[in-house]
Amino acid sequence: ALSNKAKVAYGGTTAALALGLMATHVMVPPTPGPIAAAGILDAELGSVILWGLLVSMLALVPCYFFSTKIASRIHIPIKLERTEDTLHKPKLFISLLSIVVPIILIVVKSVADYPGMNMGDSFLYPMISFFGSPVIALLIGIILALLMPKKLDRKVYSATGWLGDALRIAAPIILITGAGGIFGAMLQNSGIADFIANSFTDIQIGLFLPFLLAACLKTTQGSSTVALITTASIVAPMLVALGLDDPFLKTMTVLAIGAGSTVVSHANDSFFWVLTQLTGMDVKQGNQIQTVGTLIFGISAILVIVTITQIF
Repeated sequence: ALSNKAKVAYGGTTAALALGLMATHVMVPPTPGPIAAAGILDAELGSVILWGLLVSMLALVPCYFFSTKIASRIHIPIKLERTEDTLHKPKLFISLLSIVVPIILIVVKSVADYPGMNMGDSFLYPMISFFGSPVIALLIGIILALLMPKKLDRKVYSATGWLGDALRIAAPIILITGAGGIFGAMLQNSGIADFIANSFTDIQIGLFLPFLLAACLKTTQGSSTVALITTASIVAPMLVALGLDDPFLKTMTVLAIGAGSTVVSHANDSFFWVLTQLTGMDVKQGNQIQTVGTLIFGISAILVIVTITQIF
């Protein structure tokens, strides 16, 4: 509808929307993958949010030119259907509260923890530290989300309602995170992690190792979240050997894994089919837009990340 009203090429707007969604999904908490990866690697969540936003915006610059110069040339017929939406729509302010408030709390805590701020002795610091911890901040977000339904009835809490849908989505992520932690511990105890790390240390591959591991997992099994969590679990025991155990480099490692977890989205990725079905693209057009676009974003993102680490 937006493309039709603005008289903008549908292929271009589709590519821009899809790549923008992918960028924030893998780079910027509070989406599940980056949160889990940050927890596994013991990276500061607020730092991941701030740097993730910056890296995403810079990496999307080449994607903009891809969308306007290449994807916009791919003709996709626009099919508009008249729909009558009778569902309750909460106000924009209330809808944003559950997303914005946790992010603000986490970022404020990260700023307060920065060595140059010297807020450790402030009487406000214990409160900032408590409410800014990811678990508490996200719990506050959940409570604020309960303001959106028109009324909190049995339908909201049923297995097919809000609560049921949330548990259905969250449960596999929790299980995968736990399994990934076990897998990482097994690698650490077996000595395989040290062997792999030492092998790559000689060629100074650095952040490209987590990027390539995540890219392999993403391409072979399809899920960006699984690629993020699994790669973080594999890389965690190697951080010291790879020279990535510095707090700043841990943040960059999370983002490098996020960049790899977009390369590439194709037929085994559920989002690929959501995108093609909702936009009316066929598989060939999906490959031309989504698969190529995620490849461009992933490569752009890792180059931005490596450049930032060289500067800072």
